[in-house]
Amino acid sequence: MTNPYHGKPPSQRHSPTSREAADQIESQLNKLQQEVLSFLQGRGEYGATDEEIQKALDMAQNTERPRRRELQLKDLVCDSGHKRLTSSGRRAVVWVYKTSFSLEFSP
Repeated sequence: MTNPYHGKPPSQRHSPTSREAADQIESQLNKLQQEVLSFLQGRGEYGATDEEIQKALDMAQNTERPRRRELQLKDLVCDSGHKRLTSSGRRAVVWVYKTSFSLEFSP
């Protein structure tokens, strides 16, 4: 899928404030996606959890996760198959730039 959410930022239909936030972020969508993608590219096979991306980019959870998901739907990032502990001690998926992952981990 190359155009997740029909090219619009996701929002909760039942929530006027969610729709308003999605409208406001639309002009930054590509910029924010690029920030997440560039960060993951720089991390190579080590990748990053959502929490690590959020901290490194000073990005809120509800901004970073949808951008990372959009990149996943565009087939640019993927689950590395590895987990790391978050600051709360829970295991979290380590995301990687897909080209790095396929080059570094292919059989």
